[in-house]
Amino acid sequence: MNVKVFNCRSNSEDEAKILLITKNKNKLPSISSGWRFNFNKHSKKKEHKTYTLTTLINPDVVEGCLIINTKTDFHVYMAFVEVAPHNKGNKRMYDKVAGCLIAFACRQSFMNDKEGYVAFDVIEEKVEDEIKLMTLYSQKYNAVRLKNTTTMIILPEGSEKLITEYLN
Repeated sequence: MNVKVFNCRSNSEDEAKILLITKNKNKLPSISSGWRFNFNKHSKKKEHKTYTLTTLINPDVVEGCLIINTKTDFHVYMAFVEVAPHNKGNKRMYDKVAGCLIAFACRQSFMNDKEGYVAFDVIEEKVEDEIKLMTLYSQKYNAVRLKNTTTMIILPEGSEKLITEYLN
């Protein structure tokens, strides 16, 4: 799927693609390359599908990675989503990478007859970091916290907004 990400250095949009990874999973981002998650390891689960976001300018560099499970009963489960280390903080290369990947998970929910429901868990070592991250997901990506758990859900209305904002 074609998307656009914001190049923070040139202050313009760059063309990018979200691709399903079926081969060469050994080239997926990992902890050893500065990422938080080992996508190579986590992508091997049977029900999981792994997607990467790369720009057309530099298709060999993964700007963000997503692992989802579309085989759940009522929603798409977003198991892992992360942007590249060089896309974090004030000196990041690209913005909108996480939004594009999360919106893509929302789109997959509609395409897999889950009506736009996307669920995920926020798990951090410190409770204050979980709360900070859940607040971000609520404000920026329309996620709703499920009672007092660390599980969050993006409802169909929120999914539609993300798809409109990031994929169209």
